[in-house]
Amino acid sequence: MGETFACSPGAWWLSLQVAGVVLVLFLTLGIGLAYVLTLPIPLRGLLDSLVSLLLVFPPIAVGFVLLMIFSRHGPVGGWLDEMLGWNMVFSFPALVLAAFIAGLPLVVKPIQAAIEGSARDLVEVSQTLGKGRMATLILVVIPAVRGSIVAGLVLGVGRSFGEVGITLMLGGNIIGATETLSLAIYNHVLDGDFTCAGHVSAMLGGVSLLLFLLLQHFGVRR
Repeated sequence: MGETFACSPGAWWLSLQVAGVVLVLFLTLGIGLAYVLTLPIPLRGLLDSLVSLLLVFPPIAVGFVLLMIFSRHGPVGGWLDEMLGWNMVFSFPALVLAAFIAGLPLVVKPIQAAIEGSARDLVEVSQTLGKGRMATLILVVIPAVRGSIVAGLVLGVGRSFGEVGITLMLGGNIIGATETLSLAIYNHVLDGDFTCAGHVSAMLGGVSLLLFLLLQHFGVRR
């Protein structure tokens, strides 16, 4: 265990920080987006398609698109640089955005399916009784689909640990700054340090197994 952490201590801490922030984002924005996609709003089909597209679109291509958007010459990155003097690319927020985008469909789609399935009647009853959309989400939807929420969160956070393509394009691969666990394995292999690559890979395998057991446990209880 000590040898494993000694190989890439900074990458472990950084990946845990990213996973923690991403978990909070999934709990708020992820659940909220899943609920919004069940409502009859304009452009819902387009938004749903964009979320689903992330499941099949190559991560490296997604990262390139985000890089063009958030770089200093991009529409969002240029505004951030001009107004705030801040470059998002190759920073901690870039790692968080990469992990969030990568795991978003894994969080949204199970929750959305549960709302449209088992919780649909409850939502309609709540709205008939005069409850607003926010009250319906908090008081009705979340308790009714909590199993799917837990499953989505486990999948999304697990995906954040294994993310490479989007992270490489948007966050870079700066050792000691933006090197996550998955990138650390890649770097160890390039350096010929197969021992460290094996240690980190084994530990990540253990994390994946733990997340799988959590998913299986809550899937049975759902």
